[in-house]
Amino acid sequence: MKKIHIISGGTVSHIRPHLALCAPAYGSAGMKIANILRDRWKNLGHSTSADHLNLHQTRMATGYPNRKLETNEDVSKLLDKLIADPDTGVIFMPVALCDFEVFHIDDGPKYDGGLNIGKEYSRLKTSDGQRTLMLKPAEKLIGKIRKERKDIFLVGFKTTTGATENQMFDAGMNLLKRNSCNLVLVNDIQKRLNMILTPEMARYCVTEDRDEALRELVGMTTARSGLTFHRTNLVGGRLLGWHGPKVPHSLREVVNHCIKHKAYKAFNGVTVGHFGFLQKVEGQKILYSSRRKKNYNFQEDRDLVGVVFNDGIPTAHGAKPSAGVRSQYELFKYNPDYDCVIHFHCPLKDGSKIRIRPQKHLECGSLECGMNTLDGMTEYCDGVAAVMLDKHGPNILFKRDIDPEVVIDFIENNFDLSRSTSE
Repeated sequence: MKKIHIISGGTVSHIRPHLALCAPAYGSAGMKIANILRDRWKNLGHSTSADHLNLHQTRMATGYPNRKLETNEDVSKLLDKLIADPDTGVIFMPVALCDFEVFHIDDGPKYDGGLNIGKEYSRLKTSDGQRTLMLKPAEKLIGKIRKERKDIFLVGFKTTTGATENQMFDAGMNLLKRNSCNLVLVNDIQKRLNMILTPEMARYCVTEDRDEALRELVGMTTARSGLTFHRTNLVGGRLLGWHGPKVPHSLREVVNHCIKHKAYKAFNGVTVGHFGFLQKVEGQKILYSSRRKKNYNFQEDRDLVGVVFNDGIPTAHGAKPSAGVRSQYELFKYNPDYDCVIHFHCPLKDGSKIRIRPQKHLECGSLECGMNTLDGMTEYCDGVAAVMLDKHGPNILFKRDIDPEVVIDFIENNFDLSRSTSE
């Protein structure tokens, strides 16, 4: 069983002896997460050990603090060890890191311009009167975890102050997307509101009950950290132009309609969702899929990448495909009569009868998400099948030779393209 690490408490940034900046946090979130995990395993009849569950409390924390874990640098060194350990499986990061560090102190006319920050320098004396300190942003640490180890399940934490629910969502999604977190818990320390965010840009457990949010976070982490992912092999190759003759007319018309009606909404310049089609070339099946981290509202970002699956392992030619390429593969594999697919993050219209499948415990891009999508796929009219993933959006299959207006009418009758499932 992979190791779970929880890093909790606050850090300090030393200025001079007996003077430091600090991020005051006392480790209660880390202790609660550890206790929730122990209770879950106990109820399931599982035993735990120190090797499996590791709670790293900073020196500031109450309850079993680590006297060697005090500064951002100490946390950074700990993360390096966890990243280097192949048995590290999950990292919770409720630790409060100092966002700033002092890089200059006005020491008066005697100051020679050199470095004068740290415990090894003389204390500042109140008798000398007013001093000026200059701050600079501290290095961000969370980003290096999955930059080096995509197999680590990373849970980030974001604190806001007096923010609206949508402002909390934006702040948490910025943290999640920039650092490739698997989940993020956002809490507002003034409004006492909590919410859990996912890579699919969904919000769960919006509540003022902090303990409820932590229990839900642990449950989602336990479920999602056990999913199956296959890394895509990337090799050289050319993209397939969006306006080229190989792209089915029906797919191009349906996607362009959805783009025109704002179905693909950008966050930080990147749209979520995907689209693609299956092509047989000299007996080989090639899945042409939309690309990852692109804005489909720009025509040049709609060019497709060819992906070939061998024993379930994808190899992409020329660029990284959308995370949804796994679901695309499963859908085409078990629905051989269909060869076009589109997915966007828009909710159902009132009265729609499209079948809904739960998504809370499934991350987009996993094998299990693909199988869940497949399990709910239902044909609703000749040449069109669909399933709605809760808080995620629909996957719609259709045939390349279909009249695109049939698919467009189906979409317009069932989905609200003006809204987002992230609302």
